[in-house]
Amino acid sequence: MDGVAAVSALRNVKTFFDTTTRSFDEKDSAFAPRPEMFTVAHHVAHTAQTVDWFLQGALRPEGFDLDFAAHEATVRKVTSLGDARAWWERSMKTAMSILGSKSKAELAAPLPEGIMAGAPLSSIVTGIADHTAHHRGALSVYARLLGKVPAMPYGG
Repeated sequence: MDGVAAVSALRNVKTFFDTTTRSFDEKDSAFAPRPEMFTVAHHVAHTAQTVDWFLQGALRPEGFDLDFAAHEATVRKVTSLGDARAWWERSMKTAMSILGSKSKAELAAPLPEGIMAGAPLSSIVTGIADHTAHHRGALSVYARLLGKVPAMPYGG
């Protein structure tokens, strides 16, 4: 994979997520099926945070930050869907910029010890795609619980 292919894959991930979540508006921010579950805003914020997490973990010598309780605490502070979407936009823009600037050789370099150790740097694109798809699915269910019909993500 080269930088162009990484950006292309991330653009698809972003398009699919944006399409699935466009049925939500700000008044849906606090919706969750049960009180202990992530809200709509939390899901979007967590998805953005995980893009950042993959990038940082892949690019830092010490690897991935595994303090998941701290990550969740940060996400739970986000109460606005607008704020969560802004975070998502920043995270995806950063991911595309950083990975798009990498050469094929840089993207083939092994990840540090820990999660995904030894896999090529480019494998975080697949990780981002898989994780984002998981939250697209959850948010599709949330949309239906709110009486909305989420758009087919692949149709644009």
